[in-house]
Amino acid sequence: MTEQATSEAPACGLEETASESAHVPPTGPSGDTAAPQAPGGKQAPGGERASEPQESAPQPPDPAASAAPADPTATDPALPREDVPSAPLLLAVEDVSDSSVTVSWEPPESLGRLGLQGYVLELRREGALDWVPVNVRPMMVTQLTVRNLAVGDKFFVRVAAVSSAGAGPPAVLEQLVHIQETIEAPKIRVPRHLRQTYIRQVGESINLQIPFQGNPKPQVLWTHNGHALDSQRVSVRTGDQDSILFIRSAQRSDSGCYELTVQLKGLEAKAAVNILVIEKPGAPSSIRLLDVWSCSAALEWTPPQDTGNTELLGYTVQKADEKTGQWFTVLERYHPTTCTVSDLIVGNSYSFRVFSENLCGLSASAAVTKELAHIVKTDIVAKPKSFVERDFSEAPSFTQPLADHTSTPGYSTQLSCSVRASPKPKIIWMKNKMDIQGNPKYRALSEQGVCTLEIRKPSPFDSGVYTCKAINVLGEASVDCRLEVKASATH
Repeated sequence: MTEQATSEAPACGLEETASESAHVPPTGPSGDTAAPQAPGGKQAPGGERASEPQESAPQPPDPAASAAPADPTATDPALPREDVPSAPLLLAVEDVSDSSVTVSWEPPESLGRLGLQGYVLELRREGALDWVPVNVRPMMVTQLTVRNLAVGDKFFVRVAAVSSAGAGPPAVLEQLVHIQETIEAPKIRVPRHLRQTYIRQVGESINLQIPFQGNPKPQVLWTHNGHALDSQRVSVRTGDQDSILFIRSAQRSDSGCYELTVQLKGLEAKAAVNILVIEKPGAPSSIRLLDVWSCSAALEWTPPQDTGNTELLGYTVQKADEKTGQWFTVLERYHPTTCTVSDLIVGNSYSFRVFSENLCGLSASAAVTKELAHIVKTDIVAKPKSFVERDFSEAPSFTQPLADHTSTPGYSTQLSCSVRASPKPKIIWMKNKMDIQGNPKYRALSEQGVCTLEIRKPSPFDSGVYTCKAINVLGEASVDCRLEVKASATH
């Protein structure tokens, strides 16, 4: 069975003798063959010119090679037909690159009575008459790669099976093999940070580096909003693998869509990069003090005419006291165009200003109110509610009556009770219904409605019924108790 592999044969001339063709050339481990050379040192299709013909090192004679004819594909007509193999089958081109070609075939139906020694592959340049062998010595492979070819080479291919009796009829590839440059479809790889809008400020530089692929080197074209670039402002440098667009000092007119087109032999790839050049916004067009009340002031302003080529992030509102002149921020990134400023100090006068803000920051100037907001102290008039005085007048009533009491002669004793009345009542103490006021033996006290009668060193004569009477304009009340002074026992 014939081995299927790639093989390499040396470059050789067409006028080599039979003994020279029997020499075994060195082959690389890949088995690829270099393109053969034509007579006069000229390489066969795709080969390079040799400055001087190289002589092969002398090799020991090979009996099998010495028996072979000078032309491996030449068949001796005197030999019986059954001694040589038939033509290989299914000769086809497997792969063609910009510097090599790979062909394959199947073994012949008849290998001949003497057996198969290998195959010889030959090339013939378009317009030439001579076939140049790729491998001088037959090789037992059914696939062969010829390398070191040049772009533009055109040639025919044939292969013949060889036995010890000679070469059989060759199998010729009908179509012409053309070595063309390999085309790699163009492809653009946009960096991640350029896949969204690329924002720069006025005066900053713009440097876009866009990698691309393509072989051979493709044509690269840049456009700005569908028009050619302004060479006075934009410079482009294109290499083998990337294209760089550079603007030294960006202006707002440089904003827009920059499209990169890579073209290669009817194929093209496109990529767009959106650039936005921005700057600080202008101040609000006008500001007006709408109203002032209590400790608050209402303001209104109009948006700026120039937003800096981008949307606004809001407004910053500040206030300043006329006395100090220092500005303090009241609101930041405030979106409406009206606001109310509260917590103003009574007696002060305030001015207000408003800044616009975008990605670049606050506007260089602000809109300032022309008039001051005077926080005036208003007169406060007390309006007391009508008060209905409650009448606390009350006739006397005892909340704590007198209690019966027993005392010892010679020891002072007290009688107490509690009375409630309004207006304050007059208190009268009596003993056995007799008024005892003015009697030095008794002392009457009245404080916070508590009435007390002190009897100094009582004697049995002081025993009796004591009465406390309270009298005011609304009435009177009285309470009684019995005092008993026991005489001391005699021994």
